[in-house]
Amino acid sequence: MNTVKACLFDLDGVIVDTAVYHYKAWKRLAAEMGFDFTENDNERLKGVSRMRSLEIILEIGGVTKTDAEKDELAARKNTWYVDMINQMKPNEVLPGAREFVQACRDAGIKTALGSASKNSMTILQKVDMVNMFDAIIDGNKVSKAKPDPEVFLKGAQELDVQPADCVIFEDAIAGVEAAVNGGMKVVGIGSPEVLKGANMVVSGLHEMNLDKLQQL
Repeated sequence: MNTVKACLFDLDGVIVDTAVYHYKAWKRLAAEMGFDFTENDNERLKGVSRMRSLEIILEIGGVTKTDAEKDELAARKNTWYVDMINQMKPNEVLPGAREFVQACRDAGIKTALGSASKNSMTILQKVDMVNMFDAIIDGNKVSKAKPDPEVFLKGAQELDVQPADCVIFEDAIAGVEAAVNGGMKVVGIGSPEVLKGANMVVSGLHEMNLDKLQQL
């Protein structure tokens, strides 16, 4: 049995839930263009890039825009989103996340963040978790989106740990695939029906402990 040497965490849906802020910002943008964007519509945006998300929203509204207009709309949405995450508080960390990351650190297991978000540092500062990660790999350090394993491989490299000795915590299908593609073990956060490729699935980090971790 391999001893786990490092745990790498996705940010959104694992440590915090910023999806609600993305949704509010997209909804506001749709309203300005004269149509409604529902929570049901929002399901289509999970794990999708900002520009592709915008294209889906324009399709929903039956609206056509030039590339320059699309850039302006995406930038406006991001400004609203950043304004909202700048108001985040430490109590917005998901149940059990802070405690489990700390338990890993106390046990001598290295920890890293692996997220596509370019706003990761802002969010971690607001929820007071920057110092809980030995490495932070975010959208400013990687160019390839999950399921490409770049973000996690870079994390393993910065931690000086082999991919096989890492466990990834992910809530999205693309993230689980990225971990598998990188030759890493992966714990899915969410539903076993959805996250089929994961080695183990829990509903949240409040269900994780070091015993479960070493069983992987």
